[in-house]
Amino acid sequence: MGMKTSLVSALILQFSIANVAIAADQNVLGQATVSHMPDSVRTSVSKIVILPTDGSSSESVKGTYDRKTDGVLGGMAKGAGIGTIPVEVGHVPVGIPIPILRELGMIAGAIAGGTDRQVQEFRDRLTEDLRSTVDQPLTNDSLANDVYWGLRRVDELQPRLFALTTPVPEDTEALLYVAITDLSINVQKNEAIISSTALARLERYSDGSTLYRGEIKYEDRDTLSNWTRNDAILWREYRNFARHYIGREISALLFERIDVDHDVEPDRSDSIRANKKNIWSGRTKTRTPTLVWRSDLGDSGIDPASITWDIEIYDRQRPIYSATSVRGTNHTPDLPLESCGDLYWTVRPTYTIDGDTKVGRWMRRPMDGGASNGNVGRSVSTAHAYVQDFALLQVSCR
Repeated sequence: MGMKTSLVSALILQFSIANVAIAADQNVLGQATVSHMPDSVRTSVSKIVILPTDGSSSESVKGTYDRKTDGVLGGMAKGAGIGTIPVEVGHVPVGIPIPILRELGMIAGAIAGGTDRQVQEFRDRLTEDLRSTVDQPLTNDSLANDVYWGLRRVDELQPRLFALTTPVPEDTEALLYVAITDLSINVQKNEAIISSTALARLERYSDGSTLYRGEIKYEDRDTLSNWTRNDAILWREYRNFARHYIGREISALLFERIDVDHDVEPDRSDSIRANKKNIWSGRTKTRTPTLVWRSDLGDSGIDPASITWDIEIYDRQRPIYSATSVRGTNHTPDLPLESCGDLYWTVRPTYTIDGDTKVGRWMRRPMDGGASNGNVGRSVSTAHAYVQDFALLQVSCR
């Protein structure tokens, strides 16, 4: 094949731009948990245009590779040069990849540099999936659309989503550039780690100055054999959760979230039999279980009675139930849950502070002494990174 097996074990497939993520206050970002945009910036702009691009033609592709053969990194970089075609659908201008050219080019380009049979099979399956899928989740346009709908929930904002060819109105106060900047597969022996990284950059329209810049990363891992099983279904699930997490995280970091010293965890419920050693895990025989949680605000100064809650329940592949503006610390689904087996549930507080409505973080089990942010996976075949630290509810199928 031409490349020794010892080299394949360290194979990294990566298309990347410079790993720079600096907020307006000059703090370095890019950690598992990053700081939200400063309040001073949040209050300075309201009319925002969202554009599906990194917004900086001066940034260049980084990386080293064997120029004689293009290698893996070279193939990824060359393939990624293919773009998208912007169109307008209804009243919302979006860009439609035809046919998913950017991601397909990246993976197809990488195939030219690969030699290991199992790695080759994995990339082949990913390429075939990208080629045949009409609605590919991991595109700049899909991400921009998610961020747009997330920011529409913020009362003081007037977000608009434009194609790159649409003229920007003169009354625009800021441009928000969002883009998938990195899709990498890191193969270490028999394990593969897939990472997706996105850039969010808010730029003042009047003078082009950067108000906020952050990188958001989502990754998961498992054995190559698990990734390729059942026509690479874990990869297709991964890309949906990656888009789900990144889109939500961008809108939360920019305008929605505030960090309050607020402990939230599941509590005992009459309809859920909790694990004696782990309150985060329970079983139920009913399709309408009452979810109960406890909340400790400490010395935050926030009145607990003023808080409302958002609730979400997921199965292994997707969200299956949600409720918003729930008062109190318990909730019973309005309709019976259709799914059985392992479900994952979580809650998120909504605070009203000085007349402004902001959200907290989704309830997740603390890991290694710190709070999980749902973006670094441990075993995708067990549970996707986004849901792995939500409360586990095993629902009887009978």
